[in-house]
Amino acid sequence: MLSHEFRLKAHKTRRSRALGSLSGWEGGLAPAAWLSRESVKAANTMTNKSAPFLFGCALAIVLSATALAQQMADPNFNPHVEHPAYTKNFPRVMFDEAHNNFHTTTGRYKPFVNLIFSDGYHVAANRKPFSKESLQTFKLLVIANALGAEDMDDEGADKPAFTEEECDAVSEWVRNGGALLLIADHAPFGAAAQILAKHFDVEMSKGFVFDPDHSTPNNPTLLIFSRENKLLLDHPITQGRNDRERVNRVQTFAGQALKGPQGATQLLLLAATANDQADPMGGEKKSVAGQAQGLAFKFGKGRVVMLGEAAMLSAQVSGPKNFPMGMNVPGNDNRQFALNIMHWLSGLLK
Repeated sequence: MLSHEFRLKAHKTRRSRALGSLSGWEGGLAPAAWLSRESVKAANTMTNKSAPFLFGCALAIVLSATALAQQMADPNFNPHVEHPAYTKNFPRVMFDEAHNNFHTTTGRYKPFVNLIFSDGYHVAANRKPFSKESLQTFKLLVIANALGAEDMDDEGADKPAFTEEECDAVSEWVRNGGALLLIADHAPFGAAAQILAKHFDVEMSKGFVFDPDHSTPNNPTLLIFSRENKLLLDHPITQGRNDRERVNRVQTFAGQALKGPQGATQLLLLAATANDQADPMGGEKKSVAGQAQGLAFKFGKGRVVMLGEAAMLSAQVSGPKNFPMGMNVPGNDNRQFALNIMHWLSGLLK
């Protein structure tokens, strides 16, 4: 475990490791039974938290219980970009680490940071509140899974991660030509980021998305968006600059649903069979048909991409068999999707 990313307290290490998989695996449920009685019972031996936290433990059983607490950035992921988009005038990217972010430049988002660095972006970690002054020298801002408390299992984790003053500063910066990539996963991340999303007229479902008809076999949280199933929609981000950059298939790992403002493009469309649950252990299901897990839109002179799931732009391995998750999963175009998002935000794609 990377203590810098998790900011673990000694007495919470074991619990947080289990719960970390809730966001690292981004809610992907165990293939076998999505929460069999046995999984919950096993999870219960690791934590005395309430049912949602038992679910967090059970989520980590990707192939077996030994997968717990072994998620990490894939050390074998190759971030090299053969033909970098920028060889001069490198766009400056602020990567937020000031808001209890679950994903950081040195943690599970290290492969993403290395990838865009290889593509010609200059990345700087931010550890200060957002303000007009702190943002003014940057072209792009990346925020991944901010929280309202130190750890995702802390009380208040779902509280606003940003102040209203920060949100005003970010929205004004974008309106004047900045570019924002805001990534907010399933609970508690959606609730923590909603305060900022609303400044761009985006509504977050804040729950957990399931779609048994458009996902990998036996796991309704590992969603597939492709040209074949017509859930990956046309936009410069999915088209790229040429056929080599064309995106045909993106996989996500649970997450939440997003409802965008008028004029927004739904990059990753949720099908009629998609539902959102506030409580992943069960309870009421709410249809999120026609909503999205990826949105792109212009805002004043600036641009915004919002994603309702974070692992899609990571490259992680989990468990003793190094189960891949994110840009390193074979057969998907998540890596090119990540590059194209940055190309559009930086203005390379029109």
